[in-house]
Amino acid sequence: MNLTRIVPLCCMTFLLGLAGCENRQFPTMILYESPTSFVRLEHDPMARGSQRHSHPVAITAEEMAAVWSGLMIVEPSRLFSFLDKNKEPQRHPAFNDAEVRFFSPLLAKGLGQATSEEVVTFYQTHQDTAIIRKVTSGGMFVDGEDLHIVLSNYRAPTHAASDPGVDDTTDDRLTPMRRIAPQEARLEFEPSGAIAPSQETGVSSLFSAERREVVVRYRRLAPANAGAR
Repeated sequence: MNLTRIVPLCCMTFLLGLAGCENRQFPTMILYESPTSFVRLEHDPMARGSQRHSHPVAITAEEMAAVWSGLMIVEPSRLFSFLDKNKEPQRHPAFNDAEVRFFSPLLAKGLGQATSEEVVTFYQTHQDTAIIRKVTSGGMFVDGEDLHIVLSNYRAPTHAASDPGVDDTTDDRLTPMRRIAPQEARLEFEPSGAIAPSQETGVSSLFSAERREVVVRYRRLAPANAGAR
């Protein structure tokens, strides 16, 4: 791995090492970062030997937009949910048009620069109430012709997160592919004909007990303009 990609992040890596577990991922390159969102490459401790990913991969922003636009969330049925006039439909896109336009070029760039031992992670948060933030985060990687999208958190409340003694405002940024709160919503994809069987490979095996993942044959999708559905 190129040393110049890791040196600027050595301090962050040191802090991550103090935080915890020997299999923890750590950032190797930041593609974008702000107080409310980021896209970055992270080392995958499980990507070894035959379990390495098929990176780098040439994928355009338009192809990634077609993938990102196809991610669908199916919320669980709630009693009296019809009384909530502001509630989204039970089945709805995981990301709106602005989010598709924002994330697609960054994720495409990440897959084009990732090594076989890295994954691309994403994160965004918004303030829901005065004391609660909601986090959406996860990662993606390519194995052969299959693009794995792991949506570990979808609008997950941070107050339900963390390990004892760990500040959740820090922890959720350090572990974008770990679930921080119980969630019942399902992740699906449209069109269903592009879905491939999921396989226990790479980082997905590390989080197999808690991942929410779809596997897409992304080359079968027609490129779309960012944000178009």
